[in-house]
Amino acid sequence: MEISTIGLDLAKSTFQVHAVAASGEIVVRKALRRGQVLSFFAKLPPCLIGMEACGTSHHWGRELAKLGHEVKLMPPAYVKPYVKRGKTDAADAEAICEAVMRPSMRFVPVKSAEQQAALALHRTRDLLVKQRTQLVNMVRGLLAEFGIEMARGLHHALRLAARLSAGDAPEVPTLAQRVVKSLADQIGALQVQLAALEKELLAWHRSNELSQRLATIPGVGVISASALAASVVEPERFRSGRQFAASLGLTPLQNCSGGKERMGRISRMGDRYLRRLLVIGMTSLIRRARARPDSVDPRIAAMLERKPARVVTVAAANRTARVAWAIMTRGGTYQAPARAAAA
Repeated sequence: MEISTIGLDLAKSTFQVHAVAASGEIVVRKALRRGQVLSFFAKLPPCLIGMEACGTSHHWGRELAKLGHEVKLMPPAYVKPYVKRGKTDAADAEAICEAVMRPSMRFVPVKSAEQQAALALHRTRDLLVKQRTQLVNMVRGLLAEFGIEMARGLHHALRLAARLSAGDAPEVPTLAQRVVKSLADQIGALQVQLAALEKELLAWHRSNELSQRLATIPGVGVISASALAASVVEPERFRSGRQFAASLGLTPLQNCSGGKERMGRISRMGDRYLRRLLVIGMTSLIRRARARPDSVDPRIAAMLERKPARVVTVAAANRTARVAWAIMTRGGTYQAPARAAAA
């Protein structure tokens, strides 16, 4: 029988294939080694291939699409309900094959190699920032044991790390000085690597027209704009800006029954990195609104008078996600409320 749909369960070395015909009858159920995948699919006529969206799925999606197949990626959470029982590669491949044929299934577009390269810069920068924070906190704790208090703020920590790296810590015993100096040297090395990565991100941002337009949104800088431009493929697949905000987990959970609507906390689904960047950007906007209310959208200042700051931050992040969706789908740049009303 001719294969029409395939569910492919990805792994590091062993891949599971579940293929069915147009009638739904199982045609192939087998495991493939990594080196056998492309040769196996090269022999098949063009068919529909479903995979779970993961770290390697975009690479395999591009390679299989080159062979003429139609590749569709799905969030693993949407595939899980189709697993009948147990956890095996064969059961997962069968569930993927079943899920990819559902007309109401939501799919993840395949990213290009350029977009994944930009995201590699983001992921690496995020890791180095976490390591720098860990080292700064370690130095802060060690110095506190000797009665030395480190001022709050990254610029104070970097200045003190430079002093410690130069050996300027007379209040600390010699043995502890060597330990603290080693940590301070690591902070300095991480700072150099971060500066190089941010220079690469800035160059990518300047070469990407969409990223530059997204950076016109208040509270969205080079990091957030480039992350949105590299992460979001085919934004028009979202029916509205609210659906895009919901995909980032910035809309409240609904618990509705019997005609009663109950709205809970935000769902926190989707891309955690994008959601965190938007919330951090809006946090800086809220701080600016408190210091200079005239410099931000008057709606934010009005909300701060009625709601707690964190609630306003998340609400502003939700609105920013909607504005970003509108710019990605309709073009143009951000317009302030007064300018938009005048237009």
